[in-house]
Amino acid sequence: MSMDKARAVSSPPPRIHATVSSLQNWALWQEKPRVIAYCLLTEIIAVFLTVTLFFQSTVTGRDFLILLALLGLGVLQAELGRQVERLRRRVSGVAHINMTSVWIFAGVLVLPPALTAVLTATLYLHLAVRSWYRLQRTPAWRTTSNAAVLILTCFASYTTLALTGVDGMRGALGLGWTGAGVIAATIATHFVANALLVIPARNTIARSVTGLFGSPMDNMLETATLCLGTLNALTLATLPGLTLLVLPPLLILHRGVLVKQLEVAATTDAKTGVLNTAGWHNRAEVVLERARQRDRSLGTLMIDLDHFKQINDSHGHLAGDDVLRAVATAIQHEVRERDIVGRFGGEEFIVLLPDIGERDAMAVAERIRAGITRLAVEVPGTLRPTTIDDLSASVGVAMYPESGGELQELLDAADTALYMAKNNGRNQVIRVGALGMAEERLAS
Repeated sequence: MSMDKARAVSSPPPRIHATVSSLQNWALWQEKPRVIAYCLLTEIIAVFLTVTLFFQSTVTGRDFLILLALLGLGVLQAELGRQVERLRRRVSGVAHINMTSVWIFAGVLVLPPALTAVLTATLYLHLAVRSWYRLQRTPAWRTTSNAAVLILTCFASYTTLALTGVDGMRGALGLGWTGAGVIAATIATHFVANALLVIPARNTIARSVTGLFGSPMDNMLETATLCLGTLNALTLATLPGLTLLVLPPLLILHRGVLVKQLEVAATTDAKTGVLNTAGWHNRAEVVLERARQRDRSLGTLMIDLDHFKQINDSHGHLAGDDVLRAVATAIQHEVRERDIVGRFGGEEFIVLLPDIGERDAMAVAERIRAGITRLAVEVPGTLRPTTIDDLSASVGVAMYPESGGELQELLDAADTALYMAKNNGRNQVIRVGALGMAEERLAS
């Protein structure tokens, strides 16, 4: 046998080569080891439990009919809401809101666990193919991981029902207020379990409550979908034909989310995610009026990056945008959730600190200044990544009511302090008093 023929016999078929290459190029392998391990673990557990429960469950023809009804309505709702979701995503860029809990949580209350897992997997498969694929090229591993987490969330909800001995919605109907309490506990279990199970799958785990569990609006939306899911299950257990009535309010709720996102987009700086000038002014005026009524003090910080033009000139404007995003994140990390952070264009940021004294306001300003100096921003390059780590900022501080009684007066006073810091060598914090003179200085 010739050498060429030997190679031909020993070489794997091209299709196997392509499959191995495809597996090696999966986007999942680019994630952190912690994320990879967690996603694979949740998927394995979800599949194992689904198969096990399927063989342990008694599935009736009615169950299959309910499964088909929930699948059909879930797909119909996703299709009818695609145009709204496409517009919402175009203006806001935030994560896809699929509202599948309306159908999946209804499945928890009226279907055996294995069929609810099938319902979840099928709805997410449809979303991946028809919605997410066209709206944003979400990696397949992310969709699969989300489905696995939601399946485990459903199994946690079933655990609550099992511990109370209630057979879903049909069992709760005969127990009066006790049954209502069990359903409420199941809703709470579903909400909490989903919030906790999602956290380890994130690339970056935030430290704040909002970063971990979402904004109040996100949680209100999830609660609303779970409530609709409960009503959906109630109709399926009593008068199944009425489940069609869930669809119109769900579509209206989706449009309401779009309206809210339009409002947020109109007041948010696209580059950094903090408030833009108009949004900051609107929020600041409300907080200032509250301070007047309650006779409280507040602080205003004007922050300007030093020598930012050199970053744009040396590394390009895209690198400058990366730096601005990193600075915005650093500022938000050093303030409270109720403090108001905005970008006034260019490299200038503004922070309003309600209910704070002079010393504390200066301490916050100094933490922000120091935090910016510690930043190391990695910027992708054509040959190799570049790290920008020589950042600094000058900060001007003004206090209400000492530095002014109106918002523009506070801004002018903070701006005056900022330029004093610039003229005195940069990378420092200066506060001005009522006469526009520097009263306190924190230099690097």
